[in-house]
Amino acid sequence: MSLIVIGLNHRSAPVEVRERFAYPEPTVVPTLARITASGLAREAVLLSTCNRVELYAVAEGEPTGATQALAEFLVTDRDCREALSLEGAVYRHSDLNGIEHLFEVACGLDSLVLGETEILGQLKKAYDAALAAGQTGKVLNKVFQNAFSVAKKVRSETSIQKGNTSVASVAVDLAEKIFDGLQERDVMVIGAGDTSEKTARALLSRGARSLFVSNRSFERAADLAAELGGRAIRFEDWEQEFARIDIIISSTSAPHYVLDRARLADLLKRRPPKPLLLIDIAVPRDIDPEVRELDGVYLANVDDLQSIAEEHLRTRRVEIARCETIIRERARSLQPLLAQGSQPWGLPGAAPRRASDTSAGADILPSRS
Repeated sequence: MSLIVIGLNHRSAPVEVRERFAYPEPTVVPTLARITASGLAREAVLLSTCNRVELYAVAEGEPTGATQALAEFLVTDRDCREALSLEGAVYRHSDLNGIEHLFEVACGLDSLVLGETEILGQLKKAYDAALAAGQTGKVLNKVFQNAFSVAKKVRSETSIQKGNTSVASVAVDLAEKIFDGLQERDVMVIGAGDTSEKTARALLSRGARSLFVSNRSFERAADLAAELGGRAIRFEDWEQEFARIDIIISSTSAPHYVLDRARLADLLKRRPPKPLLLIDIAVPRDIDPEVRELDGVYLANVDDLQSIAEEHLRTRRVEIARCETIIRERARSLQPLLAQGSQPWGLPGAAPRRASDTSAGADILPSRS
């Protein structure tokens, strides 16, 4: 029996590759069911975020063959076999290395912004979905519950999360640098998901003058606008407010560009000559990268935020060694679990707890929609 991790993230693959691997939320559980039904794995959890797609699985036999079969499944399922030829794009871990990788992800050590907390909520949500669908068993239940516990320990015993830790905060830092302050800036958020909400809150807390919220579900846009003191705009009408907007934060689940170069060029004609900042935090991307060629337009996607994240990284590196010590000690304590392949599957004596029922459950954060 082997514990296997296969994935790609912001370090191993650019956004144009990652967006092809992204799994929309409704497809995650059916994908896990296909993996286990086909015999490729006995347990599986699939994590898909804007910065990573990772499959955690428990398979019979030695890890090499099972790892290759699961990697082939992913690249075929996402119609992206060429990713296998990209140097290091798809990474693989097994057994103890796989457990340590999961713990590093849960603690934010493998994130775009070192120590960020959003990934823990996303990981818990992915685990809960697999657990509720009956796709986990004794091994992954134990390993994931320990991952959540380790993340809590790291937060309480180290300073790895000191300072701004979220993608939303980093995006707002970028806006402040471009505009030298946000006090006179009007902001529009397209897409009312979790990351959009966090970004909007951060912008308002830094002094943004007004906020517009547009979403395909107008009810959701209205709820968020009311909560934040902004104004909701129907998705088909957001262009009517474009002339006054300084910053657009886009984070929808659209499978295609919401804004391309030709459309933006036409919109700019109706707007005074002033800078426009577009922050695209969606995967797949919402905004055509060619808009960068238009005068006065600044575009940042999730990869571009890396340079700002590096500034935070320098102040946190001193804490990495302490975090890794905690992770290694806990991971090694689970090695006997991997040697119990002949024992019955499932937690003995009771149904496994949901992630929200673990000791770290109070720290759950929702993932981006």
